[in-house]
Amino acid sequence: MEIAEDYRDAVLPGTTWEKRQFSRCDFSGADLRRLVTQGCTFDECDFSGADLGESRHQASAFRSCVFDRTVLADSTWSACSLLGSSFVDGGLRGMSVRDSDFSLANFSRANLRRRSLSGLRFREASFVDAHLTEADLRDSDFRGARLGGADLTGADLRGAKLDANALVQAKLRGARVDLETAIAFAAAHGLVVG
Repeated sequence: MEIAEDYRDAVLPGTTWEKRQFSRCDFSGADLRRLVTQGCTFDECDFSGADLGESRHQASAFRSCVFDRTVLADSTWSACSLLGSSFVDGGLRGMSVRDSDFSLANFSRANLRRRSLSGLRFREASFVDAHLTEADLRDSDFRGARLGGADLTGADLRGAKLDANALVQAKLRGARVDLETAIAFAAAHGLVVG
């Protein structure tokens, strides 16, 4: 395991890491284009300003990591855990994500307009004041998520799991929902259904 290693401004394009462990390492400003991770673990690592463009991540965990102004264009994330990570000033721009867990992650004020985020887990994540207009959120799990001031105008929420408080805190004008969510929305706004 590598602990508190300094990778700031490192130039490591095209590197492959398998089953490596990193804790509190600083990757800020690093050139990690085309990085491939398989079964790696990153705990409390800082990727601020790093370039992860065209990187590929399979079954890797990025727990409580910071992605501030991180370049994620054309990166692919499959079966990854990003538990408690923070996405500041950029959100998930350019990422292709499948079967991954973003529980407890922070997306406050993130620009996630028109992003495809279907089938992902966002339990107890923060989307306070985030922009999710026209995002594809089908079948995603938002239970316990904080959506105060989040703009989901025109978003596709069919099959998504949402708490009643999220339905009254977020802007949902024109959002597509299934019947179950429509009934929950009505009940959350004090209507008697039946």
